[in-house]
Amino acid sequence: MLLSRDFSKLIIEGNRSMDFQLKGKTAFVTGGSRGIGRAIALMLADHGVNIAICGRSKDSLDQTVADLKDKGVNAWGFQADVSRTEDIEKFVADAVRAAGSLDILVNNAVTSTSAPFDELTDDEFRYHIDVKLMAYIRIARLALPHLKKQGTGRIVNIGGMTARIVAPLRMTNGVANAGVANFTKQFANYAARFNVTVNCIHPGYTATERVTQIFESESRQSGEDINAVISRRVKDIPLGKLIQPEDIAAAALFFCSPMASMVTGQCIAVDGGSSEAISY
Repeated sequence: MLLSRDFSKLIIEGNRSMDFQLKGKTAFVTGGSRGIGRAIALMLADHGVNIAICGRSKDSLDQTVADLKDKGVNAWGFQADVSRTEDIEKFVADAVRAAGSLDILVNNAVTSTSAPFDELTDDEFRYHIDVKLMAYIRIARLALPHLKKQGTGRIVNIGGMTARIVAPLRMTNGVANAGVANFTKQFANYAARFNVTVNCIHPGYTATERVTQIFESESRQSGEDINAVISRRVKDIPLGKLIQPEDIAAAALFFCSPMASMVTGQCIAVDGGSSEAISY
């Protein structure tokens, strides 16, 4: 159930047959070697976008860069821990030097802490805010001058459903993701004067290694078998299946394309209908 790829193959093939007018552009994707970030990088590459990714694991970076190059685009991988300002600065500088330009920024790097409130420390809140919210702000600050130089640009922030819903074991996620949603709206208003759009995607339960870890944590906390946890979560999704990374990538592709030229400051949920919130 968790690893089914049938629907993601349909998404990929359907998008490949469309022209999103992105060929030759350059995108930077943080956390781009695994999960959702990797899926976004690969889908953009399918449309001729050159890709620079960063991540912490050299092995996964090297593999993703090789897969991107197999699609006929230029690709670069840089080791970086986005909780460290110096790593962020080096990534952006090195990526701009290698690629020569920047058209699209996808902020995707993520961490997660699954624990009840009384077990969470200040350091865990601080680290999640640094990895998610502050990293997005810092990278956007560094990217904006290059997008202004291009005269146009796209920024896509990958947030999380905990910006909209209460999740008792993911309070640090909620604090960081709510900040990402607010930053998206605030920054979109500022960046519009430079013809740069800024939007946010809130993924629902997406079939990645990180979500598997969340399910395992819930299993330990509740004493349920992990398959029971997964089944319960899927029952909460009206469309009846877990989201695939390619579902998120398809939304990012739309935001990056000319079709979304008048869409900015928006936060959308790609969650199979599971959120019952009217607004975030």
